[in-house]
Amino acid sequence: MDGAAPLTLLPPRFADWFDGRRWRPRAHQLAMLQKAQEGRDTLLIAPTGGGKTLAGFLPSLVELSQRPKPNTPPGVHTLYISPLKALATDVERNLRAPAAEMKLPITIEARTGDMSVAKRQRQRLHPPDMLLTTPEQLALFCAWEGSRRYFEDLRCVVIDEIHAIHSSKRGDLLSLGLARLQSFAPQMRRVGLSATVNDPDMIRRWLTPAPAMADLVMGEPGAPAVIDVLLSENRVPWAGHTAQHAMAEVYDVIRRSQTALVFVNTRWQAEFAFQELWRLNDDNLPIALHHGSLSAEQRRKVEAAMARGDLRAVVCTSTLDLGIDWGAVDIVIQLAAPKGSSRLVQRIGRANHRLDEPSRALLVPANRFEMLECQAAREAVAENALDGDPIRTGAPDVLAQHIMGVACGEAFSADDLFTEITTAAPFADVTRPMFDRVLEFVSTGGYALKTYDHFRRIVQGRDGLWRVRNGETALRHRLNCGAIVGAAILNLRLMGRRGVPGRKLGELEEYYVEGLTSGDTFVFGGQIWRFEGIVGADVLVTRSNDPEPRIPSFGMSKFPLSTYLAKRVRRMIQDEEAWRALPFDVQEWLHAQKDHAGIPQADELLVETFPHGKRHFMIAYPFDGRLAHTTLAMLLTRRLDRLGVGPLGFVANDYSVCIWALEPMDGLDFDALLQEDMLGDDLEAWLDESFMMKRTFRQCALISGLIERRFPGHEKSGRQVNFSSDLIYDVLRRHQPDHLLLECARTEAATGQLDIARLGDLLKRVKGRLRVLNLPKLSPFAVPALVEIGRESVPGRAGDMILEAASLNALIAEALA
Repeated sequence: MDGAAPLTLLPPRFADWFDGRRWRPRAHQLAMLQKAQEGRDTLLIAPTGGGKTLAGFLPSLVELSQRPKPNTPPGVHTLYISPLKALATDVERNLRAPAAEMKLPITIEARTGDMSVAKRQRQRLHPPDMLLTTPEQLALFCAWEGSRRYFEDLRCVVIDEIHAIHSSKRGDLLSLGLARLQSFAPQMRRVGLSATVNDPDMIRRWLTPAPAMADLVMGEPGAPAVIDVLLSENRVPWAGHTAQHAMAEVYDVIRRSQTALVFVNTRWQAEFAFQELWRLNDDNLPIALHHGSLSAEQRRKVEAAMARGDLRAVVCTSTLDLGIDWGAVDIVIQLAAPKGSSRLVQRIGRANHRLDEPSRALLVPANRFEMLECQAAREAVAENALDGDPIRTGAPDVLAQHIMGVACGEAFSADDLFTEITTAAPFADVTRPMFDRVLEFVSTGGYALKTYDHFRRIVQGRDGLWRVRNGETALRHRLNCGAIVGAAILNLRLMGRRGVPGRKLGELEEYYVEGLTSGDTFVFGGQIWRFEGIVGADVLVTRSNDPEPRIPSFGMSKFPLSTYLAKRVRRMIQDEEAWRALPFDVQEWLHAQKDHAGIPQADELLVETFPHGKRHFMIAYPFDGRLAHTTLAMLLTRRLDRLGVGPLGFVANDYSVCIWALEPMDGLDFDALLQEDMLGDDLEAWLDESFMMKRTFRQCALISGLIERRFPGHEKSGRQVNFSSDLIYDVLRRHQPDHLLLECARTEAATGQLDIARLGDLLKRVKGRLRVLNLPKLSPFAVPALVEIGRESVPGRAGDMILEAASLNALIAEALA
């Protein structure tokens, strides 16, 4: 609609509420009312603090306020989907305020996996008018026997932070869930909300039933964010991810602020940063910790304290980077590089959550390469240049899970379900033969597994309808549905009297716990714990005062550098004028690299070879992100092995690839070594024997339901899941190599774990543009890579041949000599 919609769209009760707050309805809020009256699916893109959430819910609030009082309790009118549990809880709190102030007869409740069983059962019997939940809970709803009746009166679905969901398997599952809801409630309209969308048309197609496209409403732009990059008084480290050198300065910023959110990229960084800040906390400031491994109770306490304004700072991961509205937050601090401009925009938006006031952010690079990355991210945000996601094709393992969920809810016709799922944008192009393959997989497990009764999960009756095999099979599905597959976890519990498990503190990855012995101490949730033992799925701990505890490693890996930001870093690093914005010691480092080996140009690939100790090294600097670099290193080591070079290992980070070997590599034909054909036979051969294929297959098997982690009253350990998965993988490789899940795993590995598309673009970009330097010693750029040596080795090579990294100071001295 053009301009502001007429205020007559707003009922008097609502107009008075806006007046009482001295607010004027924004144009995009009124536009959303107009779109709702027209029954249109709509994507709203509006900046943080612009009343986006209220705009999404305003039509529903108006409709509910005007409904006649029914004789029977109504069903769910509006379903809100959030990618984060914390966001659903936060929006529930923020919606209750206007509803109470206008005395609207509306019930508003959240439903997440953290809620009690009693509350969820009550919601099933007495649904609220507005139900706020997550994609995983929607998948469970679709697997209820009474789901059709429960949602038959649904009028609206609001998907918040839609950009964070649509381009993943969670998005696939949510899209299928929306198609299911549309079959229950044909009158349902869909609303998407976001502040950071690179390609609106792609999300408009995803949001609405195929082949249509949702309408678009754009909010007014907000005040530009104020972003600073910390220029530490201490020297910026050559390597590392802790930012310990700047922690005293970060604490000083917190001390001078009202409330700060300190974002990090991993849970390990969160625990480390929290400990460092507490060590510096001479002022006894209330500082808290928030990440996904903490118990739900602990996370809720932190969220409630922030809502009350009781905290001066929270150290957090991505659990709080979407949509949380805490008005007291006046600065966001990003420890280590954000890895993407869209993610940075989201995190910055948590500060000064008001449209007309600029959000403040401070970026704290952890090392010298990250200093470049932070500057590039700052410039990208200033230009409103956001990262984008490619168009996604729906995954077969997700479709298998959805088919199973539908069967748990009610008997279905294959023809009807096929028509239904093709209205979900990711599955719009699924062919009927492919659908039938997935259906056959759910019913038998596939040709190689159909003799095993365990894999027979749905059956076709004489009426031609498919239904779940029995109640136990349905229960097992409901315990395992969802599209997030993390590392195997154990419950961390305080040991009670007589050694029995007590209060739950959080969760730890099983692989980390396996490395502990009784008496070991570690930091978790900002406190020090002593490991006592394991009982079933519970890790028992007691409190400790050990001055030198360990910090647990978590299965959550670092975000890879985005494609868009990588391009900016490549341009910046060869622009000497841009160096002037960097700290003097970083400028020195760049000039030392220029003098020693040269700076890679934006359109070329710099490759260095040099001896070090008793080994020979090759380092390339594509600046294309960790995933593409890791895949490149794996394929290069295969080729080097065939050439008799004897590769011993590699490390790959966001900026470079480092391989070390028995033989010199200065005489190699790198143009031939880096040909695009490595993505053909070399890739196929590597995938066939790769541990990564088994890991990816395991994830696909868990999502599809072929392997179940949870049973009624029991949970498989990670070791048991791995054993079951590897056994099935080997059987299928031998007897049915074209099995649906093997194909799914191969596609998933190529697009997700390996980033083959990005690697292909890299090889095309540098073809004929290699600059190979055979150096007598390591260069300044090589130092960070050598510090990381030992983290990953070439599969099959002897572990004792891995070169241990020399001390950082010795490497720096050698590079600068």
